[in-house]
Amino acid sequence: MPHDMLPEEPAGSLSLDADKKSSKFAQFLRGWKGQSDKQAAFTYPSEPVYLSEHSSINGAVGRDVKDTLHADITEDDDLRKFYEPIAAYEGRHRYDPKAQWTSQEEKTLVRRLDYKICAWVCFMFFALQLDRGNISQALSDNMLDDLHMTTNDYNNGQNIFYVSFLLAELPSQLISKKLGPDNWIPIQMVCWSVVACSQSHITGRSTFFLTRSLLGIIEGGFIPDVILYLSYFYKSKELPVRLSYFWGAYCLTFIISAFLAFGILHLRGYNGMAGWQWLFALEGSLTALIGIISWFYLPPSPTQTASKFRGKNGWFSEREEVIMVNRILRDDPSKGDMHNRQAVTPRLLWEALKDYDMWPIYLLGLSWQIPATPATNYLTLILKSLDFGTFTTNLLTIPSYCLFFIQLIFLTWLSEKINNRFLIIFFCQIWMLPLLVALEVLPGGSAYNWSRYALNALLVGYPYIHAIIVAMTSRNAGSVRTRTVGSALYNMCVQTGSIISSNIYRTADSPLYRTGNKVLLGLVVYNMILIISMKVYYMRRNAIREKKWGAMSEREKSIYLATTTDKGNKRLDFRFAH
Repeated sequence: MPHDMLPEEPAGSLSLDADKKSSKFAQFLRGWKGQSDKQAAFTYPSEPVYLSEHSSINGAVGRDVKDTLHADITEDDDLRKFYEPIAAYEGRHRYDPKAQWTSQEEKTLVRRLDYKICAWVCFMFFALQLDRGNISQALSDNMLDDLHMTTNDYNNGQNIFYVSFLLAELPSQLISKKLGPDNWIPIQMVCWSVVACSQSHITGRSTFFLTRSLLGIIEGGFIPDVILYLSYFYKSKELPVRLSYFWGAYCLTFIISAFLAFGILHLRGYNGMAGWQWLFALEGSLTALIGIISWFYLPPSPTQTASKFRGKNGWFSEREEVIMVNRILRDDPSKGDMHNRQAVTPRLLWEALKDYDMWPIYLLGLSWQIPATPATNYLTLILKSLDFGTFTTNLLTIPSYCLFFIQLIFLTWLSEKINNRFLIIFFCQIWMLPLLVALEVLPGGSAYNWSRYALNALLVGYPYIHAIIVAMTSRNAGSVRTRTVGSALYNMCVQTGSIISSNIYRTADSPLYRTGNKVLLGLVVYNMILIISMKVYYMRRNAIREKKWGAMSEREKSIYLATTTDKGNKRLDFRFAH
C-alpha cells in the first residue's frame, strides 16, 4: 500500500486523541465498563490476501462504492482523498481504500452483526415498549376505576407523557453523541425502570401524571439514540430491514406482554395489590435487569469490542474490522467526519436544524400514523366497552399485532427491493381509508361487536412504515450531525402526532367515536397529498443535481470537491432516497 495512504499515527494514538476530546465523565464510564479502546497498530499485509479472482467486486475501491448515494467515488486518487475519514475517527486505523473482499465474506459478517448487535438492540427495545405500553393492559384491569379517574384523565396523562418524551428527544440525542450510545442507553434504561416500578404505588391523578412525565423524560431519545448506534455498524441499504426487526420487537412486545398480562393480572388481590400494580412492578424489574446487562454488553463501535466482559480480543478479527470500517465508509463517507464521542456543537446543531431538505420528512412524521393511533391506544378500552371481559380483551389484541409484525417486516424489505419507499408509505394510507369509512358507517349495537372488533384489529395491524421513514431520515441526512439531530427531530414530530392523536377520541364520543373517525378520514386524505408532493420534490432535487454533476469533467469534479462549502446532503454528488 502506498505510504501516503497510511494513517499518520498508530491506531492507539488515534483512539487516545479521540478520548482526550471526550469528557472525563465518558472516560470514567468506559473504564468502569472495562472497555479497552486502545487498539494495536494495524500492519498492512505484504501480500494481497483480499480478493479472489472469481469475485464480482471490480476496481480498487470496489463495486459497493458505485452502488451508494455517493455514486461518483472512483479509482482516481484526486477524488478519493476527499472521502477519507478524519484522523480522530475511531476506525481510522482500519481504513484502507485498497481493501477488497468477497460478497460472501460481507454476508457472513453482517449475519454476525445481526446476532451480536441487532438482536440485543431489539431486546432493549422490547424493554422500552414493555414499560411504555403496559399502561394499555393496566387499563383492562380497571386501573381507572381503582384510581377514580376518567378516560379524559388518561388522555391528559398520555399528553403529559408525549410532551415530556418530545422535549427530551433532542437533549438526549446530544448527550448520547457526547457520551456514546453504548453508555447513555443503559443509563436511560435503568433510570426509567425505577420509575416504571414506582407506578405500582400511584394513588390518583397527580401521581399518575408525575410518573407519566418522568417516564417520558427518561425514555425520550432512546429510539434516535439506538438508530445512531446502529448506523455505526450497518450500511444505508441494510438499515431499513434492521429497523424493521427493531420495530418488530415493538410488535412482539405487545404479543408477549398480552400473555404476561394474562398471567400477572390474575395476581389481583394477592398481598393486597391490584393486578395492574403487580404488572408495573414486575415488568419494571425486568427492564432494570436488561439495562444492567446492556451496560456491559454494548461495544462503542465495530473496532472497539474488546473489554473485560466481551473478551480481551473483542468480537472481530483484524480483517473483519477492516471490512466493517471500509464498507461503512464506502457506503456513506460522511460517517468518517466525526468520531463516536464527538459532541454536536451549537453551530453544528443550527446547521442541522436549518436543513430545509429534511423538513418534508418531519412534516410527514407529524401526521402519517395519526389515523391508526387512536385505535391502537384505545383497543383494550374499545373491547371492554363492547362487553368483552378483561382476559378476553388482552387475548383479542394478539391477532392485530401478528398482522402488524408480518406487514412491518415484509413491506420494509419490499421498499428496498423495489427501491421505492413512498409507494409503500402511500399504501399505508390506502389501507386505513376503507377501514375508517366502515367504522364511521357501521351501526351500533351488540350485533355488530365482532364486526367492529375486526375493523379495529385490522386498523391496529396496519402497514407500519416507521422503519422505512426513519431509515430514509438517516440516509437523507447526509452527515453525522444532521443524522444525529434529524433522527431526534423526526421522532419529536412523531411524538407531537401522538399528542394530537390521543385527543381525537373523547369520552363524550364513545363508544363509536363518530366525530373522531371523521377527523381521521380527513387526515388520511391530507397524508396522501403530502406523500405524493414529497415524492415529486425529492425526484426533482435529484434530477437537478444529476444534470449539473453529469455535465462536469473529472477535473471539475475534483475542483468542486476541494473547494465547495456544500456539506452533507447539499453536495452535488448526494442523491436523496425516495
